[in-house]
Amino acid sequence: MARADLDPAQVVDELTTGLSRTGPYRDPDADERSRARRAARLLVEDPDDRAGQEDLLAGLGFGVQHSTDPATGRPVTVFLADGSDERTWGALVLDRSAAARHVVQVPHPAFDLDTEKLGLALHRRLPGSVLLVAGAHREAAGGAADVAHNSNSLFHTLAVEFARRGLDQIQLHGFADRNLEGADAVVSTGSAPRSQVARRIADGLSRSGLNTCRAWSQKCGQLEGTRNAQGRASGELDSAFVHLELSWSVRRDAVARDMVAQVLAERLRA
Repeated sequence: MARADLDPAQVVDELTTGLSRTGPYRDPDADERSRARRAARLLVEDPDDRAGQEDLLAGLGFGVQHSTDPATGRPVTVFLADGSDERTWGALVLDRSAAARHVVQVPHPAFDLDTEKLGLALHRRLPGSVLLVAGAHREAAGGAADVAHNSNSLFHTLAVEFARRGLDQIQLHGFADRNLEGADAVVSTGSAPRSQVARRIADGLSRSGLNTCRAWSQKCGQLEGTRNAQGRASGELDSAFVHLELSWSVRRDAVARDMVAQVLAERLRA
């Protein structure tokens, strides 16, 4: 269905606002994960087969809207899970203006506050990117909804299939200022190999004035992402994966968020 006036920012905001620790969540079963993998493959390899994409994702509880992003003027498709049968599996926003190259991941909306705003801002600066936003609070269902550490989640299934198809991944997180005093950002690759893109991002953030901890050469507390499920899978696939933690002081500041989004976009495109 086409809606020229649909704003992805409103979709992401409404999704995030409704999340709660007591909200519903379940993992997909094996058939649903298989369906998700087929959908991800089709989104990357045959982007013009919209009917096939919509059919596969509809079977996972996703509705679809085609629109023009009012912030960019570029065509987008928004897939939003309806949450039925505890299938609170979030949103996929596809920029249709170019071939897919990057996946911007927001695994902890409403917990790592404002990471969804940064994710959308970055997505809008990367033509052809995919924005993947989880659809449940990370503490829902006894913590099963913590998709960054759950290899059975739909989020993980999609992320891994995108990585298998050659898309670079950046995953956005947040930490309380007190958890790494003096730091504004932590850049790591989790368990994935160290990469030039991670180094470029760390250098760019540092040059923009952020005190940036580089996990491959410094101790960065418990913020290095070494247990991250998507990072581990990317390591096995030898795929580019960047795990970015930002302090609350940075995330809550709209000007700082936009600066970070610009730096990330420039370094990812380099």
